[in-house]
Amino acid sequence: MVALAYDGLCTFEFACAAEVFGLPRPELEPGWYRFETCALERRPIRSQYGMRMVADGGMDRLVQAGTVIIPGWRGIDVPVPPPLLEALREAHRKGARLLSICSGAFVLAATGLLDGKRATTHWRYADALRRKYPSITVDQDVLYIDEGSLLTSAGSAAGLDLCLHLVRRDRGPEIANKVARRLVIPPHRDGGQAQFVERPVQRRERNALSPLLDRMRERLIEPLSVPELARMAAMSERTLIRRFKEATGTTPADWLVLARVDEARALLEQSPMPIEEVASHCGFGSATTMRHHFRIKVGVSPKAYRDRFFRASA
Repeated sequence: MVALAYDGLCTFEFACAAEVFGLPRPELEPGWYRFETCALERRPIRSQYGMRMVADGGMDRLVQAGTVIIPGWRGIDVPVPPPLLEALREAHRKGARLLSICSGAFVLAATGLLDGKRATTHWRYADALRRKYPSITVDQDVLYIDEGSLLTSAGSAAGLDLCLHLVRRDRGPEIANKVARRLVIPPHRDGGQAQFVERPVQRRERNALSPLLDRMRERLIEPLSVPELARMAAMSERTLIRRFKEATGTTPADWLVLARVDEARALLEQSPMPIEEVASHCGFGSATTMRHHFRIKVGVSPKAYRDRFFRASA
C-alpha cells in the first residue's frame, strides 16, 4: 500500500491513511498492511503547516503498489502532472486499487478512470467536480463510494470512514471494529455530508439529554412515546422536542429508528440470528418494518448487509 506525497501535502488526510494502514497492529491477525510513501519529487517535500518529509520512493513504487492512496490535492484548479497521471493509470492497469480522500478525487478524475462511474468529494468541491468532469456521476450526499478498484471519499474525516471500509472489505467487520475502537471512532457512520444541526449544542443541553439517550438505548424494544420521554427527562413535551432537535439534529422517533438500525447492524455482523429475531430484539416488531427502515438508513437490505459482512466461525 502506497500513499502519495507532494509539495503542499494535505497533512490530515495523509495522517488518516497512515494511522489506519501504517500503524503496526500486532494484536490483530498477522500480515497487516505494508505502508509506504511515494512522491514525484526526488527531494524532501514541504507539506501543509511547514512540515518536511522524505518519501520512501518515486513513481516506481506507485506503479507496483496493490493500493494507492491519494490524500487530497494541492487545489482543485491545480493541474495534475502528466507523469503522476500515467503512473496511476499504469498501476490501475496492473490491478491496483486507487483510493482518494477529499479533493484527491480531482486527481483520479484527471486520469479518466472515473468516467462513467460514481464518485464523491468534499461538498464544497462537488459542483466544481461536476463542471470539470461531466462524465462522472458526482454524489455529494455520501461519505464514500466504492466502485471496486476506484474508491472516493468526501471531506477530510470521511477518509477515515473509507479507510475503515477498506479494512472491513479486506479483513472483515471484527478486525475493522477493533481498529475503530483503537481510533476511538464509530466503525460505521450513517448519512451523508449534510448532517448539520441548526446551531451548536450548548453543554448544559447535551448533558441534560445524555441520561435520556442512554435510557432510550437500553429500552429499544419499548414503544417510547414523546409524553413518556418528556416524563423521563422531566421536561414539557414542547421543550423536549426542541432540545432533542438541537442536541441530535433529529426527532426522538427518528433517533430511535437509527438506534435500532445500529443495533440490528451489529447483530447482523456478529451472529446468525434469524432476521425475524433481530427485528424483535431491536424493537422493530416485525422483519418487514426492520427491512423498510434498514434499507432507508443503510441503503441495502438486512440480508444483503449480512451476506457482505457476517463471517461464520470455522
